[in-house]
Amino acid sequence: MVSASSIDRATIERIVRQIVLQQPLSAGNGQEGRQKPELVISISARHVHLTDEHVEILFGAGHTLTAMKPLYQDGFFAAEETVMVVGPRRRMLPTVRILGPTRKASQVELAFTDSISLGIEAPVRHSGHISGSPGCVLVGPKGVVELKEGVIRAARHMHINVRDAELLGVKDGESMRLRVESAPCTTVFEDILVRADEKSKLEVHLDTDEGNACFLDAATRVQLLPMDRENGVSR
Repeated sequence: MVSASSIDRATIERIVRQIVLQQPLSAGNGQEGRQKPELVISISARHVHLTDEHVEILFGAGHTLTAMKPLYQDGFFAAEETVMVVGPRRRMLPTVRILGPTRKASQVELAFTDSISLGIEAPVRHSGHISGSPGCVLVGPKGVVELKEGVIRAARHMHINVRDAELLGVKDGESMRLRVESAPCTTVFEDILVRADEKSKLEVHLDTDEGNACFLDAATRVQLLPMDRENGVSR
């Protein structure tokens, strides 16, 4: 039998975090009896984010994006508008959906198979981290935009508000694991980046390749699991 005094702090922390993830949550700080947030997993198909300037170049002066369908996170939407994304040697994806609202920098997010189709070696990056990434050409009904950079494969990540993150024992910028049980290909995804803020609802984003690889449509159980904070090794 191991005494409590012989267990190091990291082991105690790991055990506590695993218990928190596996039990109905209750905590202090006025959150007594609060339950774990609902876990939503979304497949993020290829899409484009645009600046206001690029929206007007592609769709005409004064044009603004038209919301077609709200996304799970409040205030975000899939737009009616699409653009053609053109890579080297005129390889193209003809109708790539734009997501709103507009941003400070335009960005194209692809899955690995999409980048192969376009002939672009898109790096895995966290959204918004586009410095040094390859570019492409965007074609709209009214104009053309050449992006010098901005084509990435979005790193897998999760959105969560800071209160629920506290209940799960994680902070913004840390990582978790996602276990997807779906016969016959149960899969564990490492390094799910935690993006915590004041407004987000718990949602994990995978791209289409990752969703297909784990057969997400047939999943019977999904779990968020902790990672070792010091060396990133899964427990």
